[in-house]
Amino acid sequence: MLVTGANGFVGARLCSELARQGHQVRAAVRDSARVVDLSGEVVVTGALGTATDWSAALEGVDAVVHLAARVHVLRDTAADPVAEYRVVNVEATQGLARAAAARGVKRLVFASSIKVNGEATGDRPFRHDDVPAPADPYGVSKWEAECALHRISHETGLEVVVVRPPLVYGPGVGGNFRRLLKLVVRGMPLPFGAVDNRRSMIYNGNLANALAACSFHPDAAGKTYLVSDGEDLSTADLVRRLAAALGVTARLLPVPPQILRLAGALTGRTAEIDRLTGSLRVDSAPIRTELGWGAAYSMQEGLADTAGWFAALRP
Repeated sequence: MLVTGANGFVGARLCSELARQGHQVRAAVRDSARVVDLSGEVVVTGALGTATDWSAALEGVDAVVHLAARVHVLRDTAADPVAEYRVVNVEATQGLARAAAARGVKRLVFASSIKVNGEATGDRPFRHDDVPAPADPYGVSKWEAECALHRISHETGLEVVVVRPPLVYGPGVGGNFRRLLKLVVRGMPLPFGAVDNRRSMIYNGNLANALAACSFHPDAAGKTYLVSDGEDLSTADLVRRLAAALGVTARLLPVPPQILRLAGALTGRTAEIDRLTGSLRVDSAPIRTELGWGAAYSMQEGLADTAGWFAALRP
């Protein structure tokens, strides 16, 4: 089977998981200079867009997991962010799906994003059948890609499975999660002691296992699944868990969330503060009941693995 975006921290883990399960893996990457230690055959596709040639990557393939994407960027400086996202996340995805269908590929699993549902939850978690409410160009592009894939599925018979993960963590994680690791290990006082939110996350080992299940289970065809570790943490609890895994003391200050949001507005960091103070929970019951999937690793194990990787990076 084919895995696109195979040199990302989810893709590399997925290739290893598929190989462990006994599947033949073809790892698609954009640039051979960035190839990491991947399981299986490696094929270079070049930049993703309308002109991407998928023929070599799809030769003899029966299933595809499409991870390659233009990922969410805080404070995007592109002149037209929506257009930039659409080229990679929508147009290249459509091209891959049509090429796959033309070559007789049975199934395409699309790694979308919980941002298709929205940015925050209230009294209940997001569900797979909620009305989509993407709030930024990245989320819009993922929703448009999902719609395009379902159209192509209807036209061609290609089985499509959509997976919308929340925040993904694990060895190799970047972004805000990695910045949080840096702050915790340095013993920096963090103003989240009074934050009582709840956020779903998923360890990349669990996401890899879920994507593998969606690739082959007969009941997954045509479905959309939200996935998580199954445990929701407040930002304060996450800091405490990371500190314990890193062997340091969590230093949390009880700053009221309203003050944090005001500070975020004054410094132009509203979106970041909202993620740290707001709730975003997902309902992963359908994939558990319909596919019999369960998180292979507890959140405690996932955080310990992530902390161990991060600690090893430091001199």
